Amino acid sequence: MGKGAGRRRADATTGRACPCGAGRVYADCCAEVHGGVAHAPTAEALMRSRFGAFALGDADYLLRSWHSSTRPARLELEPGQRWTRLEIVGTERGGLLDTAGTVTFHAHYRDAGRPGTLTERSRFVREDGRWVYLDGEQP
Repeated sequence: MGKGAGRRRADATTGRACPCGAGRVYADCCAEVHGGVAHAPTAEALMRSRFGAFALGDADYLLRSWHSSTRPARLELEPGQRWTRLEIVGTERGGLLDTAGTVTFHAHYRDAGRPGTLTERSRFVREDGRWVYLDGEQP
């Protein structure tokens, strides 16, 4: 994905419901986090913003929100995969005063018209004062 492509797509969706599932419009939810204007205040908020980035095809944000020790050099998103819904199953720590936390979730998608679900327990830590994705385990 070219630089700025995710931002163009995000700009086009600012009046719509945020794909993260928090129940707000995109402009009042993940738009500022995706655009680098704000940072996610909790591990769950970062998880939601990352799901929204997958749904919008914003690979640049996904890489920026990944811990430097586990971040891949490149990220290729599946062109036929459409992320449709996020369910947060549980969280451990990851609050405003924490330095680490986990979020367990079900991410629903359609790939070539077929439904699927990704279940993961993701670990998040603070790096340079902001939440980032460290890694995840799939049961």
